[in-house]
Amino acid sequence: MLKTNLLVAQNRMKAQADKHRREKVFEVGDLVYLKLVPYQLQSLAAHAYHKLHPRFYGPYEVLERIGSVAYKLKLPTDSKIHHVFHVSCLKKHLGPGVSPLTVLPVVTEDGLKSLEPMSILQRRVYKKGKGAEVQLLVHWKGSKENDATWEDYDELTKKFPDFPL
Repeated sequence: MLKTNLLVAQNRMKAQADKHRREKVFEVGDLVYLKLVPYQLQSLAAHAYHKLHPRFYGPYEVLERIGSVAYKLKLPTDSKIHHVFHVSCLKKHLGPGVSPLTVLPVVTEDGLKSLEPMSILQRRVYKKGKGAEVQLLVHWKGSKENDATWEDYDELTKKFPDFPL
């Protein structure tokens, strides 16, 4: 009696939870966008504003279905990210045009995002407590000039001592 009541309750909870879920199925050759978790791919050189980074990369072609919830994607040859992803990390590409929105971030062998400053676009001084802090607008290699970020001068000199400021 107790066991059957428990099974009935479990089935009822599963039915309620499944109302909000939808099954994602992709065919071989479909184009999908890839969602990467930004805070897992950041190194010390990356900035803390991961909420402003792109959420999806791609579109990339589905090469193979692995099991019921994993897919192998055709990523660029120079990417150091594993090619198999869970279905929850993928979003179907809709529309006729195929133009990559963003390229995959360059990742080191440690799995960390590698960024190098390319140039300093601007300099600003702001008041912090009783002193003044200097920040630099840094244009990063492999990114657009519009994606430049403000970085503290002291932090930048620690991370990149050879970079001319």
